[in-house]
Amino acid sequence: MESTIRDRSLLGRMLGAARLDVAVYEDVEHDTSATAQAGVVVGLVAVATAVGGLGGSGFALFGSIVAAYAGWLLWSGVVFLIGQHLMNGTATWGEVLRTVGFAQSPGVLYALAFLPLLGGLISGAVWVWLLLAVFVAVRQALDVSSGAALLTVLLGWIPYVILQLATRILTGVWPNLI
Repeated sequence: MESTIRDRSLLGRMLGAARLDVAVYEDVEHDTSATAQAGVVVGLVAVATAVGGLGGSGFALFGSIVAAYAGWLLWSGVVFLIGQHLMNGTATWGEVLRTVGFAQSPGVLYALAFLPLLGGLISGAVWVWLLLAVFVAVRQALDVSSGAALLTVLLGWIPYVILQLATRILTGVWPNLI
């Protein structure tokens, strides 16, 4: 499948993913070399979460990175299994992993969560934005209806939130749950 995306750089793809651009999700879905970029996105969001939530201490950064990568793998895995076995999706594990990774792109704005008065609003808005991005990512990766994608995202989100809470309790890091 030939892509119509012109900017396949990390930043270009992150901006497209944040804009909920279906073409970007289709592009990263089919580009196996984009898995590393998706991992970088998850790492960048982890750093932004640590900075915005706790000022970027070493332990906060470590906890955020652990929670981010574990959460990415878990949410992607559950979405893949539900999508394949219950929703008749057509994605591979890698396709789901890449699209869900890039769907984290709006999370770089978590770095602004430390701002007085605005931080909570920013975090809330980013949280909703991320859920919307993951919805688009899952719908495109699995090639399922919007209803099936929504159900898949929500069912996958439950173990993700449990893992995030457990990780944050163990590390003492309490930035955001998405």
